[in-house]
Amino acid sequence: MENEPDHENVEQNLCAKTTEEELNKSFNLEASLSKFSYIDLDKELEFKNDLIDDKEFDIPQVDTPPTLESILNETDDEDESFVLEDPTLLNIDTIDSHSYDTSSVASSDSGDRTNLKRKKKLPDSFSLHGSVMRHSLLKGISAQIVSAADKVDAGLPTAIAVSSLIAVGTSHGLALIFDQNQALRLCLGNTSVGGQYGAISALSINNDCSRLLCGFAKGQITMWDLASGKLLRSITDAHPPGTAILHIKFTDDPTLAICNDSGGSVFELTFKRVMGVRTCESRCLFSGSKGEVCCIEPLHSKPELKDHPITQFSLLAMASLTKILVIGLKPSLKVWMTFPYGRMDPSSVPLLAWHFVAVHNYVNPMLAFCRGDVVHFLLVKRDESGAIHVTKQKHLHLYYDLINFTWINSRTVVLLDSVEKLHVIDRQTQEELETVEISEVQLVYNSSHFKSLATGGNVSQALALVGEKACYQSISSYGGQIFYLGTKSVYVMMLRSWRERVDHLLKQDCLTEALALAWSFHEGKAKAVVGLSGDASKRKAVVADRMVEILFHYADRALKKCPDQGKIQVMEQHFQDMVPVIVDYCLLLQRKDLLFSQMYDKLSENSVAKGVFLECLEPYILSDKLVGITPQVMKDLIVHFQDKKLMENVESLIVHMDITSLDIQQVVLMCWENRLYDAMIYVYNRGMNEFISPMEKLFRVIAPPLNSGKTLTDEQVVMGNKLLVYISCCLAGRAYPLGDIPEDLVPLVKNQVFEFLIRLHSAEASPEEEIYPYVRTLLHFDTREFLNVLALTFEDFKNDKQAVEYQQRIVDILLKVMVENSDFTPSQVGCLFTFLARQLAKPDNTLFVNRTLFDQVLEFLCSPDDDSRHSERQQVLLELLQAGGIVQFEESRLIRMAEKAEFYQICEFMYEREHQYDKIIDCYLRDPLREEEVFNYIHNILSIPGHSAEEKQSVWKKAMDHIEELVSLKPCKAAELVATHFSGQIEVVIKKLQNQVLLFKFLRSLLDPREGIHVNQELLQISPCITEQFIELLCQFNPNQVIETLQVLECYRLEETIQITQKYQLHEVTAYLLEKKGDIHGAFLIMLERLQSKLQEITTHQGEKNTRELASLKDVEDTMVDTIALCQRNSHNLNQQQREALWFPLLEAMMAPQKLSSSTAPPLHSEALKSLTMQVLNSMAAFIALPSILQRILQDPVYGKGKLGEIQGLILGMLDTFNYEQTLLETTTSLLNQDLHWSLCNLRASVTRGLNPKQDYCSICLQQYKRRQEMADEIIVFSCGHLYHSFCLQNKECTIEIEGQTRWTCYKCNSSKQVGKPSENSSEIKKGRITPSQVKMSPSYHQSRGDPAKKATSEPVLDPQQIQAFDQLCHLYRGSSRLALLTELSQNRNSESYRPFSGSQSGPAFNSIFQNENFQLQLIPPPVTED
Repeated sequence: MENEPDHENVEQNLCAKTTEEELNKSFNLEASLSKFSYIDLDKELEFKNDLIDDKEFDIPQVDTPPTLESILNETDDEDESFVLEDPTLLNIDTIDSHSYDTSSVASSDSGDRTNLKRKKKLPDSFSLHGSVMRHSLLKGISAQIVSAADKVDAGLPTAIAVSSLIAVGTSHGLALIFDQNQALRLCLGNTSVGGQYGAISALSINNDCSRLLCGFAKGQITMWDLASGKLLRSITDAHPPGTAILHIKFTDDPTLAICNDSGGSVFELTFKRVMGVRTCESRCLFSGSKGEVCCIEPLHSKPELKDHPITQFSLLAMASLTKILVIGLKPSLKVWMTFPYGRMDPSSVPLLAWHFVAVHNYVNPMLAFCRGDVVHFLLVKRDESGAIHVTKQKHLHLYYDLINFTWINSRTVVLLDSVEKLHVIDRQTQEELETVEISEVQLVYNSSHFKSLATGGNVSQALALVGEKACYQSISSYGGQIFYLGTKSVYVMMLRSWRERVDHLLKQDCLTEALALAWSFHEGKAKAVVGLSGDASKRKAVVADRMVEILFHYADRALKKCPDQGKIQVMEQHFQDMVPVIVDYCLLLQRKDLLFSQMYDKLSENSVAKGVFLECLEPYILSDKLVGITPQVMKDLIVHFQDKKLMENVESLIVHMDITSLDIQQVVLMCWENRLYDAMIYVYNRGMNEFISPMEKLFRVIAPPLNSGKTLTDEQVVMGNKLLVYISCCLAGRAYPLGDIPEDLVPLVKNQVFEFLIRLHSAEASPEEEIYPYVRTLLHFDTREFLNVLALTFEDFKNDKQAVEYQQRIVDILLKVMVENSDFTPSQVGCLFTFLARQLAKPDNTLFVNRTLFDQVLEFLCSPDDDSRHSERQQVLLELLQAGGIVQFEESRLIRMAEKAEFYQICEFMYEREHQYDKIIDCYLRDPLREEEVFNYIHNILSIPGHSAEEKQSVWKKAMDHIEELVSLKPCKAAELVATHFSGQIEVVIKKLQNQVLLFKFLRSLLDPREGIHVNQELLQISPCITEQFIELLCQFNPNQVIETLQVLECYRLEETIQITQKYQLHEVTAYLLEKKGDIHGAFLIMLERLQSKLQEITTHQGEKNTRELASLKDVEDTMVDTIALCQRNSHNLNQQQREALWFPLLEAMMAPQKLSSSTAPPLHSEALKSLTMQVLNSMAAFIALPSILQRILQDPVYGKGKLGEIQGLILGMLDTFNYEQTLLETTTSLLNQDLHWSLCNLRASVTRGLNPKQDYCSICLQQYKRRQEMADEIIVFSCGHLYHSFCLQNKECTIEIEGQTRWTCYKCNSSKQVGKPSENSSEIKKGRITPSQVKMSPSYHQSRGDPAKKATSEPVLDPQQIQAFDQLCHLYRGSSRLALLTELSQNRNSESYRPFSGSQSGPAFNSIFQNENFQLQLIPPPVTED
């Protein structure tokens, strides 16, 4: 150790003065951040809940695009000084114009000014949170590490530990200790010891920074005094030799440390000093034989938390390759928790990190652990009994593999992924705040120590695999800072202060983002906040002041950056992008003084900016978020919109502003000229408390045209509607167009409006003006709405004397105006009396109306001079009665007058009151507009409960009296009514229907289900005679539809129906009925007779017009087709003789005209008849043998004389059919033979192929099959490769019955599928799990296959191997074989018939190939498989 001081001096000379200054500042920052981190965050979290916002903010997640830093990254100049500022002293005035960062990707504010000109789209996370982390190079330490490697052969750096000092271990066994000034204070150890111990693989500094523990790659441990640089202990026997130290950690107890070696074991080291002798006792906490531990983390508590109840346990977290353990070292060793990993990548690195966090106002330690891409958080608490409880918190799912996890404070964590990218995450919201690329650090990895290369690599493969990504000793955190050890450098990363984050965005020229970030600080919604302390109001004030500075800068920039030339639209767009931001934030900060003074004055320098500013105010004014605008701005605002011809906007703005500071008369004049009536009324009301003047102005416009009977213009209609709404608001105490009238003015305004309305004459009345002009005008304009306004007003009236007088006065005026004038329509008069009836019907009514007036109204409505407006008068009278006016009339007189006037709805209303429901039916039937509704009315009376039996009987009787009218009106509805309510009286209804056409319509609706009647036919129980009566009527009125109807009818007798159809000579119908009866021959004779008559017509009417000939031929063809269909439908149920009795007469009938016709017959006839005859022959060939047909033709006397010319075509056609069928038969036979040959070849190849067992022992007893030779036991091999003794299989009951055969099943394959249903056995056979795939071997001949037992049956039976092979073939073919298809087709054929395609015959449906949903017709030859 003699040369050690010189060595230290050499190293100290490497440190430059500038570097010392940097480290002074750096370590001041460390100390301040350390104090801030744990006192301001943890302690204040405990006592001041408002400093932590526990809510998760709803900010959308974003993908991770390339960061702005990576775009703007440029390497700094080498000679640029790099100063770490203290964030507590940082403000905008002292910030250096250059970057704080070096060539990190995080340095988006590089000193290179060209970078600022790049206009790139900001990524979402950057614009939302700004740059959260500051990434800095410790140049002094980095330079000295490189220098030490070059000059004293210190080797490359391998480990780092940080406290108030920084310790860096090297690959040649040296520990370099740097102080706060980045000066090298100590160089511990030497290269000779390094050669003996190997590289430093782990470092640890105790709490008071007095001791350093070094772990070495060859397993030794040394302890150093950091004050004197003396070696205190050299420990060589703390753990098994030949294993590297992976971790060495001091606990909070300076006499206790934990080490973890590459054997996966964990040891507790207890340091003692007895009589001046330093000793170390080692105790194994966890043996690597139970699972290798590769990460340990003791719980450290800061001095301010030393009294926390959890610290007395001295907790230690350990991560093995399979689980997490938390143990307590004190007062005695105890395991508090184990937590296994889920599924993970075996190469992932286990990570552990403790931190004290505040949850529900209590500070407790939280353990974060991770392996792979999921971080779990465990909250550790101590209960009153002294036990520790571990609670699982919300875990964090990531999309990358982690290699480091570090807490930077209680809310923010920094993660490093396997591609060396840092992710800053807010723990509570799990939001990613920033991503930083740190590949330029060239991070040191601890792989060689995990593989224990220095001691021969005697570690497990699993630990070596984890070690590929291990960087535990290269990253150390202290006081809110994270230090990263590179191969030639040391970097430090810390959170930026809130000011620095805002200013960082300002440097990027991202003013909008800077304002948004500052506002998030103001509202307490920002993440990873540093530098804001105090109560909420104080924090808001500090941030608000900074935002105001930025806003001024923003306004200057907006004016400065405005394009000087170009289109006005470009300038407008520029300010539309910029100015709303200023307005928004001024209003958010509640700084209207700033907005309307300095900001407005500044922006007014540019006319375009001023206009955009004024337009920006509009939405805030309309939503009432901006009140109290200065008079100057208000005036400019109105003028601006007026100049741009946006008068509608002006109106909407005026009604939301306090206009008392403006020139009222000027504004009123502008509103009137521009037809801004809402604004005009608002200005009168709010500006002058004048409510009557606007009414007078509007009346002067709409009264003259109404009084002269002219039609109002659209503009005048709008004015009239506004006037009505305005009057309604005034009488209801509401302001127009929005808000409320002040309460003290409400009674006054109501009185003024009433007095105005009931004035006898207007102010400037002409002599011709009629009395009560205002009421008259409103009644003429919209009677109904005006009366509604009055009705609503009467509702609000209190029953005081004045209110009663006003109501009576208004009513008297209304009656005087409307009843004494004939220029009001019945509808208008009716509205008035309906209004009066409603008022009189009120229980607290005080109005008086002469009853005679109501009689006059009744006369007026029921006995007009002309018959116009009938429905309108009836509707008015109905409303009047429904509103309570019926008490004003004598009911008998009212009914008489209504009947006389044909007011059937009035009659219905009156009859309803008297429960005379039967008379209402007459009302419906007489009313042409509502006559079809009578059915629903009758149905409702008869079905809805609440009506008496007498009432229902009278209604039904009335309906029966008018049944003919009802049927003629809607036969379907009438039939449905009868069937629903009186199905037993159908015969009575039929007797009442004398008109045969009506009866036919009624019965068709009742019986024919196609008519759409919604009645269950089974419940009707209609007698057959009624159905037959309907069929007879159908034969009379619609003979063409008889067959179609008979097909859907059910209840009729065949004999009687046949007589009816014969009576009306409907031959096709008779034939259909005879066929249905079973008399096939009789039906055939009728059809044959009809066919012959049609053919007779053709032969007798030859030479007539072509159209008639064509029609006749069409009739013949149709009749023949029906006859053929009859024969085809029934042939399969007949024997050969009966079939010939059908088909041969048909053939004879078709050939007879050809024999009789002369040679001069038209070619059209002969060709057509030959074609039809061929059709008959082709049809009968399916049922009659071809030789029989040919023989019958040749035996014919006409053709027996050798003249075969006429039948040459027929015979040739039959020969063609024969050739076709012969070819089809040959092709089918060939295909069958090919199929059979292919199947047998493959069957033979499959059966002769041997099975290859996977193992040479039984899969149940696990004994080799050769060892049990002495037992007479067979060996069974399955195609899946499993091998068993038959005795073992029998014990496991591995047999199954399939198709009467007992088959073995593979035990292992079957047990894994035990949940399968029995129906799956067929699929299991194909997969080789059941006995067809077995091969039995006898004990003496293990390689020969034993013969299976044969059944004593005469039929050839496939043995199990052949069945298995055939099943595999079927599976290979992916479908049913053609042999199976043809077999099923042949089974479907009837033995007596020769019908190639018979759809009516079906075999067992459940096993049909054709009904299988996977059935596909394969039209390609089968594949050829090689042996």
